[in-house]
Amino acid sequence: MRRRELITLVIGSAAAWSFVARAQEATKAYRIGFVGLPSAGSLPERAEAFRAGLRDLGYQEGRNIVIEYRWAEGRYERLPALFAELVRLNVDVIVTHGTPGALAAKQVTNTTPIVVAVIADPEASGVVASLARPGGNVTGLTYFTPELSAKRLELLKETVPDLTDVGVLLNPVNPANAPIVPAVRRTAELLKLKLHQFGVRGADEIEAAFAEMASKRIGALVVIDDATLIGNAKALAQIALRQRLPSIGWSDYAVAGGLLSYGINFTDMFRRAATFVDKILKGAKPNDLPIERATRFETIVNLKTAKALGIEVSTSLLLRAGEVIE
Repeated sequence: MRRRELITLVIGSAAAWSFVARAQEATKAYRIGFVGLPSAGSLPERAEAFRAGLRDLGYQEGRNIVIEYRWAEGRYERLPALFAELVRLNVDVIVTHGTPGALAAKQVTNTTPIVVAVIADPEASGVVASLARPGGNVTGLTYFTPELSAKRLELLKETVPDLTDVGVLLNPVNPANAPIVPAVRRTAELLKLKLHQFGVRGADEIEAAFAEMASKRIGALVVIDDATLIGNAKALAQIALRQRLPSIGWSDYAVAGGLLSYGINFTDMFRRAATFVDKILKGAKPNDLPIERATRFETIVNLKTAKALGIEVSTSLLLRAGEVIE
């Protein structure tokens, strides 16, 4: 074989192998583990928002990604086993949400990249070293939960001026409560309100919590963000209405029937989480991706619920609301 023919053959073979490698890379199906804290059917719009975000970035389930879904059904003690199962499946990245989800994932693996779609305060809970430099294998999105929860109490007092006793409903096993409750308590003292705390770990404890509220003559209710409570938003709002209890919760709580909502758009955050996954699949390390903090908050007023409760919402609040449900 002549030297020129040999060189042509080598170059041609190298080009062919390069093309095959690129083709294989283009059609590689990445495996994403998704662990939801509530049941599969309780927050469908958020899981769909995450999938939509991936589609926007060129990912299609069954073609270049496979999503392994796991659901804790509101039982946070199940989380370590669910994450361990995904690690055994050798997923490329794990997606979860909430402080319980983030802590459990981090305890199970310190190598598999973890994206937290939404978390209350990752620094305070020890999930990351700092927002700017997360360190380790966790990144994602967060928001000002203590301040947000305190603001809900202010809005409730504005709507019910003669309020004296207010309840705070939370999931007592959620470690995110640690900085939230003191912030709400400080605001209650400033507003000269007596604060009563009630816990709900699952749907089977909701009725008992509201019965206790009735016995203590609670005048209104602030609901603290938690995946289990969010997954039971409609039930919470219906019972509060039945007991003629003005209540406020996360961004879409009023849509479920509550009187007021104040918070971030969780659906947008789940969609945004897809960009973190995309960067990681393209080679970025979680510790190089700063935690993003939500800065937009929305107020929603349910006038239908207000009418049923005999409450007249101030014009000032209606003008500030991003949405009014009539």
